[in-house]
Amino acid sequence: MELKEILAISGQPGLYKYVARSVRGVIVESLTDGRRMNASANAKVSALTEISMFTEGDDIPLADVFTKIYAHTGGKEAISHKETTEKLKAAFAEVLPEYDRERVHVSDIKKCFAWYNTLIKIGFTKFELPSEASGETSE
Repeated sequence: MELKEILAISGQPGLYKYVARSVRGVIVESLTDGRRMNASANAKVSALTEISMFTEGDDIPLADVFTKIYAHTGGKEAISHKETTEKLKAAFAEVLPEYDRERVHVSDIKKCFAWYNTLIKIGFTKFELPSEASGETSE
C-alpha cells in the first residue's frame, strides 16, 4: 500500500484505503476496522499525497510532515490527538517549527497526529510522495 492510496473523507473520521471505483463513487476500506463502504461521488475525498500544511514559506506536503514526526518520535506513535490544545501546539512546533500559526488550526494539528498514529499502528512507515518522473523523461 502506498500513501497515494490512503484517503481522508470529509465528514468521516479516520483514514481509508482505496479499493475500487463504483457507479456512485469509490469503495473504501477503513484502516482501523477493515469495514468497507461507498464514498459517494459528491463526498470530498482527498488522498494524503494531495494534502499539505501551511508554513511561513512554501506549503509542505503532509508526507514530509509525517516523515518529520517519524524522525522526531524515533518511529513510535506521536502525542495523542486528544491532548490539550497547548500540548498539541507545542508538540507540533517541535516537529515543524515553521508552521503558520495563523492558518494552521488546532483541528488540523489533531488530524495530523491522529492520522500519523493510525498509520504507525498499521505498520505504515514509508511516507513518500509518488515520483513525478516515474518512467518519464523530460527533454
